[in-house]
Amino acid sequence: MKSDLDLDESDHDQMVSGRSLWGKNAIRSQWRPMAQSFSTDVAVIGGGITGALVADHLTARGFSVAIIDREEPGFGSTAASTAMLQWEIDSTLSELETYYGFERAAGIYRRSAAAVAGLSKLIAANGIACGFRPRNTLYLAANQEGARDLQEERQLRRRAGLPGVYLEHPDLFTQFELDRDGAIYSPGSAEADPLLLTWALIAMAVRRGAQLVSASATALHSEGDRVTTETAGGYAVEARHAVLATGYSMPGLNMPKLHRVSSSWALATVPQDPARLWRDRTLIWENSHPYLYMRTTADNRIVAGGEDDGTTDPAGRNHKLPAKISAIREKMKRLWPAADTRVAHAWAGTFGETADGLPLIGPMPGMAHVFAAYGYGGNGITFSYLAAQMIGAMIAGIHRDWFEDFALDREGPGMRRFGEEAVRAADELR
Repeated sequence: MKSDLDLDESDHDQMVSGRSLWGKNAIRSQWRPMAQSFSTDVAVIGGGITGALVADHLTARGFSVAIIDREEPGFGSTAASTAMLQWEIDSTLSELETYYGFERAAGIYRRSAAAVAGLSKLIAANGIACGFRPRNTLYLAANQEGARDLQEERQLRRRAGLPGVYLEHPDLFTQFELDRDGAIYSPGSAEADPLLLTWALIAMAVRRGAQLVSASATALHSEGDRVTTETAGGYAVEARHAVLATGYSMPGLNMPKLHRVSSSWALATVPQDPARLWRDRTLIWENSHPYLYMRTTADNRIVAGGEDDGTTDPAGRNHKLPAKISAIREKMKRLWPAADTRVAHAWAGTFGETADGLPLIGPMPGMAHVFAAYGYGGNGITFSYLAAQMIGAMIAGIHRDWFEDFALDREGPGMRRFGEEAVRAADELR
């Protein structure tokens, strides 16, 4: 089967507005222009965090790998990430239980927690300098009704064997000085610099023999036991397998019904007085839609984001940047009055999400030996690690029943509601 790849919509300027604070003063990977056709075990199309994790994992398994990207790797969706490495998923455990039943939902949450733990071990074992820090999380209630929902959520998590405690308002305010009705306080998450992590993983893959190719993939041919990636320069990469890791879209291919595209906005403040930051620099996010999320950096900045909506065109995303950043600043100030809200960096990124809050990972339907990973929502790097592990296993001939929980062609819940929300978001943009 042949599929033409229109990569215009995955240009970096199509994905990202503004400029984040990540990756400063780092040594970047050197990519070479494609000068001839060649063969490899796996062609990875896309050099962001997903492509980097896939390349690292596959080369560690002994496969030869070529990473193909027409732009500087990492400056698409990866650069727009706030890199809060959380195991808690956009869909609560309660919601997933409604969709899929308790056992399946609990298994999904446990695998998300295992993904953060696995990524943490990978970074530690290889001494990757990427600003990685283990962090606890505070999942804040938006109001009294939200507090009751979080109490029920914590009970369900306890039943699933997941860590954490519920904090009533007095405890939350006494311990963290946050004036909310309640929160779930959980260990096991982390933070990092996504660009430093991406470039370090690529460097590790290169040391094992991976090729870094600067080229624009224009078409995929899946025939027999081979996949051919055509490029704009007239050369081709012939591989046993191909992995699509091109950001929020599969260019030229039909996206699954569960998938839709949204944008999120973020800021980084000027450096703060460390004494005026919140306890333990915990990762903070809200149980609301759209939700505010906050973290800190090694140089004492506050990174805050949110205000997600259905904007997909770069011009519209750019136009909204000042107002969205202003809204995030106001919410940040209300939540943490001690913050110096002067903005040093402001940016926005477009990303994919799904009806059930779970990623789309696995074989491309109708294209033998082609795999894809998309629809990460708010768990980008966590799900990127999960994707690398899953796709690596599949290419090695290993299959687990739970892989179907993330299949691209799975039947998701609430499709009518999801469609109605997409229509409503589109109407708001008119």
